[in-house]
Amino acid sequence: MRQLHLLLLTLFLCAAGLGLTYYKVEVLGLPLTTSEQAEVWSIEARISFRAKPDTAIKVTLPLPNNPPGYAILDEDFVGANYGLATEQDERGRVALWAKRRAQGKQLLFYRAVLFEDEEMVPKPSAPPAYPKVPDYSENLAPVIQGLLEKARQQSADTVSFSRRVIEQLNAEKPAPELKLLLEHIGRSRNFAKSVGWLLAGARIPSRVVRGLRLQNGKDYSDLESFLQVYDGEQWRSLNIRDGQEGLPPNFVVWQIDDDKNFSTEGATEVSIQYSVASTLREIIDIAGSRAAEQGSHLIDFSLYSLPVHTQNVYKILLMVPLGALVVVLMRNLIGVKTFGTFMPVLIALAFRETELLWGVILFSLIVGMGLSLRAYVEQLKLLLVPRLAAVLTMVVLLMAGISVIMHKLGLEMGLSVALFPMVIMTMTIERMSLTWEEAGPMEAFKQVTGSLLVAIIGYLAMNIDELQYMFFVFPELLLVVLAVILLLGRYSGYRLTELWRFRAFLSNKAS
Repeated sequence: MRQLHLLLLTLFLCAAGLGLTYYKVEVLGLPLTTSEQAEVWSIEARISFRAKPDTAIKVTLPLPNNPPGYAILDEDFVGANYGLATEQDERGRVALWAKRRAQGKQLLFYRAVLFEDEEMVPKPSAPPAYPKVPDYSENLAPVIQGLLEKARQQSADTVSFSRRVIEQLNAEKPAPELKLLLEHIGRSRNFAKSVGWLLAGARIPSRVVRGLRLQNGKDYSDLESFLQVYDGEQWRSLNIRDGQEGLPPNFVVWQIDDDKNFSTEGATEVSIQYSVASTLREIIDIAGSRAAEQGSHLIDFSLYSLPVHTQNVYKILLMVPLGALVVVLMRNLIGVKTFGTFMPVLIALAFRETELLWGVILFSLIVGMGLSLRAYVEQLKLLLVPRLAAVLTMVVLLMAGISVIMHKLGLEMGLSVALFPMVIMTMTIERMSLTWEEAGPMEAFKQVTGSLLVAIIGYLAMNIDELQYMFFVFPELLLVVLAVILLLGRYSGYRLTELWRFRAFLSNKAS
């Protein structure tokens, strides 16, 4: 009876998941693969602050204005009971939120949907006027003149001159005479604008360009700045950190020049976060139109209706059941022993950020060193809870120490060791130590190797772009995953590793 109940339940889950997916594809027109749609980017600016009592609130946010190479498909402003106005002139575009009184925590959102359009090129503008030489202070003027003169001797045109200036300012060991100037620039919040201030001493027109790199699932706390100099015919972009020419790939210009900055009045604890995600907004819009015509509101309740930064979270979370399915397959069918059920899945999630090779190295390093320290703690004969707390503390210290040492060695991937779940690492070390004592080092090594093997396979499965897309657009497919897990939950036959163990017995029985 139970077997029939389980069979009917799995059939219902598969029919529900696959049927809903079929409806979305055939009726609403959602694509099964990302290759059927041009890439569309959603950018969200999330402004958070706490209102001052009995004070009017004013928030100013620069907005993208016809960014080169991109077209704005849609815009959305969210602010409960706030007055909103947008202003635009030749210098750019801004959003203005205002409210007479507010209390407590406040949130404002600006969302824009962009898609790549090569026809969107900046309109030709009149050549800029040559700037006047700034009135440098007496103690800085000789230093700046020396900096510019050295750049002039080592350059042939405006762009190379500007690059030499930037390279001198960013040198690992800058000239001693530049110390005072670098201290003065260091007090400025905008390094790019300070470089333009120096170039004005050579009467080179410059302006600051700020924007975002379009990388799926990325969050930024501020816009990235680049410097543009005018070479007599066109504006040329330079990286303010190394002087390299050109903007990065997939870089969307948010604002040109910074006369209109993000600002707030009547607020404290102010923060702004920019989130970027690659979406299928155009297809969703078409599907939404079809659904509206048919009286269906299914698209309105899709994951695309969530804020962008929440979408980025669910793109990861929706892959966790797939990782759990990998664990079930490896343990129940293959017979690979692991430490716990969820440890391989969580380690696989950490591998997504550390990259696979570095993740395996860092995991092995932490477990190996932690096991040695756990052996020492065992000699103190502590009770269970204090022992786990002690191991947890040592794991945290190990992670911090590895990050510092590898950073000093120039291995920046070592910083990602902080992404490992420290509680899971602690329990892994504890269980491996107990297994070592009860079943011997070989069994402990087999289980930790099995855990690492399952984590690697889980990472490879969870990192398939096509599957990430399928589970995000069609989350009902997780019902099919659930059905498979339920079926495997009743499997009690031989595992592949057991067939290998008893191969001699089976061969004798067959003969």
